[in-house]
Amino acid sequence: MNIGLFAMSGIRVCDSELLRLGLTLPGFVERSKTIASLPSLGLLTLAGMTPTQHRLHYVEVPDSKLLDPLPSGLDFVAISTYSAQVDEAYELASRLRVMGVPSVIGGPHVTAMPEEAAEYCDAVVIGEGEVSWLQVLEDAGRGHLQQYYRSESNGFDLADSPMPAFELLDISKYNRLTVQTSRGCSHHCEFCASSIMLTRQYKQKPIGKVLQEIDRILSIWNQPFIEFADDNTFVNHAYWRELLPELKDKGIRWFAETDISVADDDELLTQMREAGCAQVLIGLESPTEVGLVGLDLRTDWKFRQFHRYKDAIRKIQSHGITVNGCFVVGLDGHTPDIFDQVFAFVRDTELYEVQVTIPTPFPGTPFYARLEKENRLIDPQNWKKCTLFDINFIPQNMSIQELSERFKKLVVELYSDEFTAWRRASFRKKLRQQQWKRASS
Repeated sequence: MNIGLFAMSGIRVCDSELLRLGLTLPGFVERSKTIASLPSLGLLTLAGMTPTQHRLHYVEVPDSKLLDPLPSGLDFVAISTYSAQVDEAYELASRLRVMGVPSVIGGPHVTAMPEEAAEYCDAVVIGEGEVSWLQVLEDAGRGHLQQYYRSESNGFDLADSPMPAFELLDISKYNRLTVQTSRGCSHHCEFCASSIMLTRQYKQKPIGKVLQEIDRILSIWNQPFIEFADDNTFVNHAYWRELLPELKDKGIRWFAETDISVADDDELLTQMREAGCAQVLIGLESPTEVGLVGLDLRTDWKFRQFHRYKDAIRKIQSHGITVNGCFVVGLDGHTPDIFDQVFAFVRDTELYEVQVTIPTPFPGTPFYARLEKENRLIDPQNWKKCTLFDINFIPQNMSIQELSERFKKLVVELYSDEFTAWRRASFRKKLRQQQWKRASS
């Protein structure tokens, strides 16, 4: 078969003023733009396990209107999408159906809303795609696709992970490529719509496979920047103590998402820096304890760790690893004081990078279910607003207008040229001081 792999990509923001700010303030939505420009590791992974008799075409779709006319000569199409782009994915699948080209859609959104997706496409993959992909291909080849393909209860074993088909990419279009070392998360935050939607277990990919993927990237890209596409990378310190020396020998630079527990291990931080770690992204969520209460549905972990947030940030950055601190502004418990509190926290800790977002009720999350039960969803089926920057719920302790206007004001303050330059200069100054102390001791 001639198979199209279509990744719905690009950033989406409904609020026109926020979109304008994103264009005029370089730091705003910087992380989201980075995410939007990453290739679809899910589709590349499926491509890597596709039998060689099939021909594959990888296409990124930043705007479905740009695919006019649609590529011709395709026998089957797989579409990967998130909530904010899902309406465009449905439109694309409907257009393919008119052309007589069957399609399958996968990803977190359709895993949560399979019946909705089935109205537009010929098949829906629920959960981890690797479990179902070969059966999907066999059925598509016979012209008898099932409506739903579900992962088994145990899901996919990352020890069986295929090599992603990085060779399908035009490397010149990317400033980083992704490698996954784990799937799932040990925490269970109420609003999270990441890989925890696809698997209930935290699982680790064998180190040998991770290194093989990095070697494959190195074979097609001389000096790559790697993003470890994990929800929480450093859960298993023993695993990373074994992997980091190998990464050091590769001479790469990389980025990872983690929690503040990584600050507990000075030796690990030293190894990370020596192995090329440039930055870690940490979901701090709130600069106050109030907003953290009940956020982690299992153990309230982030609330219990709040007392050491600032020291942890300073510790990590003292090792020459920048921290991208992420805050969700407008959580239950937050009052209008939260905007000044975020700015003060960032100033006090001298965070190198900062990301602020709006609480977003993604379908399938406990957050969505709770807001629906409390009748606080503004437009329950408006998936276009699942952008992290648009408001689609009624805040608890402030008006919708207040959240919107104060959020924009905070964005201007945080990402001003002056404040951004000060934070980054402070990091470099502190790093030089730390290096001098270590050299003198």
